[in-house]
Parts: sequence; C-alpha cells; structure tokens
Amino acid sequence: MGSRMRCTTTAGSMGSVATIMVMSLAILLHVAWAQEMSPGHYLRHHNAARRAEGVGLEPLTWDDDLAEYAQDYAGQLANICTIGHSGGPYGENLYMGRTGPMAVDEAMEMWMGEKSDYDYDTNSCRRVCGHYTQLVWRDTERVGCGYAECRHNSAGIVVCSYDPPGNM
Repeated sequence: MGSRMRCTTTAGSMGSVATIMVMSLAILLHVAWAQEMSPGHYLRHHNAARRAEGVGLEPLTWDDDLAEYAQDYAGQLANICTIGHSGGPYGENLYMGRTGPMAVDEAMEMWMGEKSDYDYDTNSCRRVCGHYTQLVWRDTERVGCGYAECRHNSAGIVVCSYDPPGNM
C-alpha cells in the first residue's frame, strides 16, 4: 500500500494567500504608478515635445521648487475639483481628466495637440494654443509638475509650472 498524502486547506490559509497576492499586486502597481508620475516621466515628455519641433530648442531641466509650487496648486484645485490658472509668477499648463499615470500622457497629448492651431507666420492662435506655445517657448529653461485627484469624483489634475514663463 502506497502512502497517501492528504492536502488540506482551510479558508483561513486561502484568505491569507489571497491577501498576500492582493497586497503584492498593490505594491507593484504603486511602484509602476510612481515611476510614471516621476519627474523623469514629466521631463521626458516635455523634452520630446521640444525636440520634435526640430528648431534647436534647449531641453528643459526639472526644478524642485517649481514642482512643489505645481503640486501645492494641484492639491488646491483638487479640493474644489475645477481648474483655473493660479495667477502666479510662472508659466502654467493645466489639465483635468483621467486619473493615474495616464493623466500625464493625456495632458501632454492634449497640450501638443494644440500645435495645429498655432500659426507660425503670424505668431498667433487660430483657436487655443497657449499650452503648446508654453511647452516650446524658447526662453523657458525649467519645469516642475504636480498631480492630485479630486476628492469628489474620479478626475485627475496635472499642473506644470514653467520658468521663465512663456506666452506672456
């Protein structure tokens, strides 16, 4: 007679395994999300947009003070779940829409999408193009961005601050 192995599981041990798996997934998602919302992610998007112009624009550098300013303002906007310019000393691009890492990608696509409304010959906008012109403003050297989520619904807010400001 061969030996028989008996495998027993209890609801408690299965629950523990499931809990560990869920926690592990949450940690992995948080790490991935943090990387997508990192200064490097914002900066890569901005500098790719500037390079795409093909006119020798200098790359922007990340500025922690601008990022703190942008993050504080994003938090204020998230509390009231609306966007409007701060009136502060910096150039500013705002976005409200999707939450999480996709917010940065979507914001950049929206801002760069305004390129078609910019008229190079007259240096004017046919419709809205101020976000685009701020991204590619020749004299701008530094950028810092922040992100916050509205408390009342599932909207994300991206604020990017620029120095020196453009389109003034």
